Amino acid sequence: MATDAPAKRSEDQPLKRVITRPLLTLFILGDILGTGIYALVGEVGGEVGGAIWTSFLVAIVIALLTAFAYAELVTKYPHAAGAARYVHTAFRQSFFTFMIAFAVMASGITSASAAARVFGGDYLAEFVKLPVVAVAIAFVIVLALINFRGISESIKVNLVFTLIEVSGLLFIILIGVVTLLGGDGDPGRAFEFNSETAVPLAIANGAALAFFAMVGFEDSVNVAEETKEPSRIFPRALFTGLIIAGIIYVLVAITASMVVPTQRLVDSSGPLLEVVKLGPIDVSTKVFSVVALIAVSNSALINLIMASRLAYGMGNQGIIPSVFSRVHRTRQTPWVSIIFTTLIAIALVSTTDVEALGATTAALLLAVFAVVNITVLFLRKNPVDHEHYVAPSAIPIVAAIACALLLTRQEGEVLLRGLILLGIGVGLYVLNWLIAGRTGDLKAEELKG
Repeated sequence: MATDAPAKRSEDQPLKRVITRPLLTLFILGDILGTGIYALVGEVGGEVGGAIWTSFLVAIVIALLTAFAYAELVTKYPHAAGAARYVHTAFRQSFFTFMIAFAVMASGITSASAAARVFGGDYLAEFVKLPVVAVAIAFVIVLALINFRGISESIKVNLVFTLIEVSGLLFIILIGVVTLLGGDGDPGRAFEFNSETAVPLAIANGAALAFFAMVGFEDSVNVAEETKEPSRIFPRALFTGLIIAGIIYVLVAITASMVVPTQRLVDSSGPLLEVVKLGPIDVSTKVFSVVALIAVSNSALINLIMASRLAYGMGNQGIIPSVFSRVHRTRQTPWVSIIFTTLIAIALVSTTDVEALGATTAALLLAVFAVVNITVLFLRKNPVDHEHYVAPSAIPIVAAIACALLLTRQEGEVLLRGLILLGIGVGLYVLNWLIAGRTGDLKAEELKG
């Protein structure tokens, strides 16, 4: 995860290795679970029909295929840098590395913006009904102030939030079990597809959106240096976390379809709240709404921290104007980068809905993941002096193709929005060249992805 500043450490002061396999698994699970599943079950249903679980299953499979590349790369290069470091090591093209880093940063902003819109929707409406856009803007500003004050992340805090998030989703699954045993609901609805679209295309369209719920596992590479025996335990923890998240998502999607009519899920900004309302278990919807709001807030804050630190890192290295590297004297946080990422988030929440923001996040990361899958094959010619996990060669090829195909299922408006965000990065890169007459000395190991 991101820290308050890119760490500059010497070889004789390595990070302390304290993260065990169970903690790493929970860390990965906590990174994946969050806004996506709490918000987009209905939106996915709008694409695929009642068989929502099929799109989630496809998204899970593609994420698992991509995880093979990450498992090899993080055990081969166990440093906190992520996709930017891998791409720079493979291709040694500073601008290309910058664009990958900026795409990851932009995905963090769009993801947090989606969470902000969700926060202002039906979950909050259980307590007070306010204009969604106004709440979303206020939400982003509050997170920016928290970010400015200074955030010290820890595995223990992540563990607490993970348990809260998982408890909410397990409760939804329990509703599904009780519904099924009681003979209630409509199990057959979970196998109904959108009649207006061919089944394979409907599933693919839903998966292109559902993929947003699977992102987050790639952030785990940033704790590799603090993991005990990463080459041995990291792949197992990564795959275990993804599989557990996938099983939870599929069961939640089946429950939602079985309990709630598809159109009602589509129309709700808090689809899992509809499951609680119509389910056979009598529980306060306010309690579940609190769980959902915690999950959404945690996801948003983590993503905004990551985005602002990436902007700071690029400014600090002279890749974009150096003003982005300015740190507040007393708070010691990158205030210019925080303002920059916050303003983009405010613009997004003011003009874009949850579905489009989720799809944009998925599109940006699908492009990054396609590149990472290709990168792992390029780096096979660069041996290292320690043992590491090696993915079967065919899997990164299949994963890169799958990511590219899923990317083609995104709507033109979504792709255009992604290109505009990347265009902001290109503009900053060119502006820095015009002002400073250089493009910086990029050191990918200092970029936090």
